[in-house]
Amino acid sequence: MQAFTTVTGTVAPLNRGDVDTDQIIPKQYLKTIHRTGLKEGLFADWRSRLDGSPDPDFFSNQPRYLDASILLTRENFGCGSSREHAPWALLDYGIRCILAPSFADIFYNNCFQNGILPVVLTPNEIQVIFDRTASQDRYQVNIDLAQQVVVLPEGERYPFTIDPFRKDCLIKGLDGIGLTLQHEAAIAAYESRRVHEAPWLFQD
Repeated sequence: MQAFTTVTGTVAPLNRGDVDTDQIIPKQYLKTIHRTGLKEGLFADWRSRLDGSPDPDFFSNQPRYLDASILLTRENFGCGSSREHAPWALLDYGIRCILAPSFADIFYNNCFQNGILPVVLTPNEIQVIFDRTASQDRYQVNIDLAQQVVVLPEGERYPFTIDPFRKDCLIKGLDGIGLTLQHEAAIAAYESRRVHEAPWLFQD
């Protein structure tokens, strides 16, 4: 998993609340178990008009947001099913951080397992960034995980809270598998010992 320390990037606005995972990545894109290529399905139902043409008002169809690494959205982002393809699709698009007033619990947890930092800010702080993003082309902010602060180019600093364990894992780039492999030597020693202690468990 890619480590997260600081990110300075363009902010992409998604001015909707209660965005569920079926809208983040619709069900027809869930056939794969690979984490790449999913950006093609990201917000697929919202990117296009009824006639199939791109909706020019949606952020991913606007050149100013093509390299966005920070998603700005409203409350309860990621509600609905627990599909891990949702953070996979966001990451495949290039999103490393999501700013919102609140997140659905399972989606929030899945973000940390995939190297995405979900940041909870107050509704007023979120609104300030929405206003700046609308009025300025390629509006960029800095996310400093070590200091736990979102820094706006105008000088405002918005602190955020994060569980210390999750913070440490993100900074080190450790997901659940990475954490387990830190104890690889102890696991191998245990398995070797068990072969001699209970050989019947390892018979074909």
